[in-house]
Amino acid sequence: MLDYKDIITKRYALGMKGGEIAAALGNSRSGVNDFLRAFEKCGALGYPLPEGITNYGIAELVYGSPSASGRDLSYELPDFSSVNHELQTRQNMTLVYQWNKYVKRCRDEDHKPYQYRQFCELYAAWCKENYETAHFTAVIGQTMEIDFAGKTMGLVDRTTGEIQKIIIFVAVLPYSQYIYAEGMISTKEPQWIEVNNHALAAFGGVPAVVVCDNCKQAVTANRDWIAPELNKDFAEWAEHNHTVILPAKVRKPKYKSSVENAVGILESGILLTLEERKYFDLSAFNRDLWTELDRLNRQPFKKKEHNRYYYWEEEKAELMLLPAVQYQYTERATPKVSSDFHVRFDNAYYSVDKTYLHKRVSIRATADTVRIYSVAGTFIREWPRAQYKGQWQTDPSDLPPNYKEFSEWNAPYFTRKAMTVGPMTVEVIKRVLKSRKIEVQTYRQCMGILGFTKRYSNKVLEECCRRALELDKVTYTFIKNSVRAVADELQEKKTAINRNEERNRGGFVMDPSAMDLGRLLSRTKNLKDRSGKEAD
Repeated sequence: MLDYKDIITKRYALGMKGGEIAAALGNSRSGVNDFLRAFEKCGALGYPLPEGITNYGIAELVYGSPSASGRDLSYELPDFSSVNHELQTRQNMTLVYQWNKYVKRCRDEDHKPYQYRQFCELYAAWCKENYETAHFTAVIGQTMEIDFAGKTMGLVDRTTGEIQKIIIFVAVLPYSQYIYAEGMISTKEPQWIEVNNHALAAFGGVPAVVVCDNCKQAVTANRDWIAPELNKDFAEWAEHNHTVILPAKVRKPKYKSSVENAVGILESGILLTLEERKYFDLSAFNRDLWTELDRLNRQPFKKKEHNRYYYWEEEKAELMLLPAVQYQYTERATPKVSSDFHVRFDNAYYSVDKTYLHKRVSIRATADTVRIYSVAGTFIREWPRAQYKGQWQTDPSDLPPNYKEFSEWNAPYFTRKAMTVGPMTVEVIKRVLKSRKIEVQTYRQCMGILGFTKRYSNKVLEECCRRALELDKVTYTFIKNSVRAVADELQEKKTAINRNEERNRGGFVMDPSAMDLGRLLSRTKNLKDRSGKEAD
């Protein structure tokens, strides 16, 4: 759908021509010019536009019906009422068959037909406007529904013991009910694009329509449902795969009922089974998940013949072909190589050759690969993308042979700094330096521990390190999580001492010997003798 408001603004506020607007927005020149001509002929609407009007409202006023909005009139419009009737009443009828039938009729009548992707997109729009429930009819090869499961799983960090969440991505083909799922640590755009690529590969083709939830990875705004604003990267993914994104209505689960049902099946079965196991590696979790999914997809249906796998083999033949090259989302960054010969990217650390120490490098990262270049564009090295927060990827050949003396960060440097705090801190730093096979991987932890003296006092850090040694929990994480409590506790003791000093200020301080029992009896006797002499 054309962005009518943007086209009108560029034409009348900026004075741009139709061809310039089409190039700027990525639309066809004929489509933009056709709309501008229709807008100029429309007596019900002019520039400036009324406040609050939507693209849907503009379409109604300009064209009289939203179904014709923005359509290139040089193409023959299919009879979607007839198409829908055929799909509903004839067994095994497909959109591909209907499109071929439409193309043949257009050629016989010397009309210009739509390509298959545009045909499917227009049919989906027709369903929304004329027969809402047609959208939910399971047509072979037409739709893929995607969503996240509400239940998450746990991934244990081998180094720290911390538990990270595994988010479950779920995709389903409604006709065959064939299910694909995959665990994710991050749901950012690169990983979102990657799991959708994996889903298409698992299904063996591309459906005409992808129905998604209104998650931020897919949709940036969906106010009126007629013209939702898609995430730019996901929209490019759809364009690359020649499919159409159709977001569901906000808080309307029935618009993606198949994937909602698939999520329920996973949460009440497979995920309960996997929850009883402990996972330290995401790939191990996904291997088990896919094994269980294959068993589920081959399990016979209870209320009809065959199974999901049987109907998927039939549906796979109706899907569009996968593109020769998958769409790849690329993140870019220009971090500086630190004194430990690593760069930090997306909360993980990757070693870089020693010649780039303290220099900026260029990172280009996909969902599974991190490539590092010099600022000038020279390729340096490639790493698998880290699977969890805080992961280190180190090649010893990147480090100089004498790196412990070569770098300003080394064991003597951190030990000297710890000696200015206290013996407990020195012992903690020594243990942290020995906690990994490659010493440089501990330097940032040492910097973090010693850095607490900037926020708290040396006394606080020394006490915190004493407790860490006493409990045998000598890690940066333990000190980070406990240093504030130690500071508060020491502050309370200091406050109590100050309070007692304030209470006793101005009082007479007696020598302890003044209260000695023998001394008191002697004083009493002396007073008695003195009073007797005075009486005489």
